[in-house]
Amino acid sequence: MRLPLVLVPLLCLATAAGAQTPPPGATVTPAARAAVVDSLGRELKSHYVFPETAAKLAAALSAKLGHGDYDTAATGDAFGDALTRDLHEIGKDAHFRVMFDPDFKPDSSGDGQAMNAEQVARMRQETAQRAFGINRVQRLPGNVGYLDIRGFGPTAFVAPAYSAAITLLSGTDALIIDLRQNGGGEPESVAWLLSHFFTEGDARHLNDIYSRPDNQTRSYWTDPAAPIRYTRPIYVLTSHDTFSGGEECAYDLQTQKRATLIGETTGGGANPGDYAVLGQGFIAFIPSGRAINPITKTNWEHVGVTPDVAVPAAGAMKTAYATILKTLVAGATDPRDRAGLAGTLAALEKDEIQLPVYTPRR
Repeated sequence: MRLPLVLVPLLCLATAAGAQTPPPGATVTPAARAAVVDSLGRELKSHYVFPETAAKLAAALSAKLGHGDYDTAATGDAFGDALTRDLHEIGKDAHFRVMFDPDFKPDSSGDGQAMNAEQVARMRQETAQRAFGINRVQRLPGNVGYLDIRGFGPTAFVAPAYSAAITLLSGTDALIIDLRQNGGGEPESVAWLLSHFFTEGDARHLNDIYSRPDNQTRSYWTDPAAPIRYTRPIYVLTSHDTFSGGEECAYDLQTQKRATLIGETTGGGANPGDYAVLGQGFIAFIPSGRAINPITKTNWEHVGVTPDVAVPAAGAMKTAYATILKTLVAGATDPRDRAGLAGTLAALEKDEIQLPVYTPRR
């Protein structure tokens, strides 16, 4: 099982046989730093989706090591953070991350990807404890649906929860999907969620992902097995924190002309990947693929997903909600319904309706 669009601490990887890892909080020696930089360079050259950039990164990190730029990064966390900053700055890819975690357990399969039954059960339990990435499902006054999704977990675990959420909201007149704090996840799970937003028989090609290690491209389409369909208007909330798979969800809905995006330009991470074990207690997330949208033939890497209506993320919910209510008021044919919707809109504009609070991660 792989989770290619988000950093997942639950994923267990094989470590090199006999590797010595320093205990938590220990000083990272110059020899250890040199070994990690050398290992990271090899992994970049072997797996990073852009080979020319990989060679540039490997050379740059080695040069910085030789110039003593990492001499002050004496602890594991400090060294990992320094390498991450340099990878971001030089490689211009926000998916890079180097972490110090000497407690990482080896994978019983030894291939760095497959998980045994115990690991799968643990991931299933932890996914459930996080409510399958769904932070809130709510029917707001005026019959407006609200769905706050924080991450796209393993499809086998989260798919029933997504369908249940859409079922609960199926009678609403419009839907707000909040991705402002969504950090990413599996593209297959993104596709499953989006499958609920097109009519039966309307198959949509949502995304492609090219993988450098196997030189193959996988296509992601809406799934005809989605048990319920929501065809009313959709509004998506975005922020600078919306990242990776969260960005794909917003981008797919936008390019398919299925939703209106409201908020901020997203974080700009479109290159999925996997973990690599570097030794000395360090692991790295290295992007080994790239998303290719079938409509635009490109993706949101570096640039982010641009909203249709640009407002600060903190105000995106109120903007979307007010837009929906104004549309419903204009379209209401029953005087009592129109008056009720107008009253709800007035209450919203006076801040008399409690809205979900957005808290930025940084």
